[in-house]
Amino acid sequence: MSKLGKTNAEFELIQEGDKILVGLSGGKDSLTMIHAMKEQQRRAPFRFEFVAVTISYGMGENYSDLVEHCKKYDIEHIVIDTKVYELAKEKIRKNSSFCSFFSRMRRGYLYTAAKDNNCNKVAIGHHLDDAVESFFMNFIYNGQMRSLAPKYRAENGLIVIRPLIGMRERQLRAFVDENNLNAIGDEACPAMRFDVKMPHAREKMKKMLSQMEKEFPQLFTSLNASFKNISVDSFFVKEKFNI
Repeated sequence: MSKLGKTNAEFELIQEGDKILVGLSGGKDSLTMIHAMKEQQRRAPFRFEFVAVTISYGMGENYSDLVEHCKKYDIEHIVIDTKVYELAKEKIRKNSSFCSFFSRMRRGYLYTAAKDNNCNKVAIGHHLDDAVESFFMNFIYNGQMRSLAPKYRAENGLIVIRPLIGMRERQLRAFVDENNLNAIGDEACPAMRFDVKMPHAREKMKKMLSQMEKEFPQLFTSLNASFKNISVDSFFVKEKFNI
């Protein structure tokens, strides 16, 4: 909660009068996020609302445990049924990328749900490991210096926030384990039902960063600081040359 509060204060993620849609997959990250935001409501010196939204892909998912969990902790929760899985059978070719398709469709449904429920912000559960992995994936595979911003404005006007962006993945896993929360794992991933090549880039980044962190224990602390301390005019961008 200390880290969440500092991140929120630094980037002004959650503010007075906000109504926030929180994407809830039921995994360790989003489960931690809804509990953190529930506690934030109790502690914060301002008022805000949030509603957790789960997108069902139409694969016959059973979210009854997740529904009961939210009821137990008095968290407003909506499950939205879609036909994304059936649509994916037509749209995704063998050996093609499926993660971006499902991510894009899920984000679209979340945005629509936010508008339908009069939310001005959407919260997603990316953490610091996600940001660092994305940075190196863009760096190595796409030739871009790009990561995950703590907040940004989507084209439709909604503000997307990442309340957990200052946290390490292991912290979120520990929260779920120590509190005996029943987090949904890879069994809910649609890819498990497709004859497609599994994505490998992020897993490679995880292994690479794990090795780097063993040699340089302050790696993630330094990267977190460097994401806020960018000397643009020191790169090969002629428009930024300070001369």
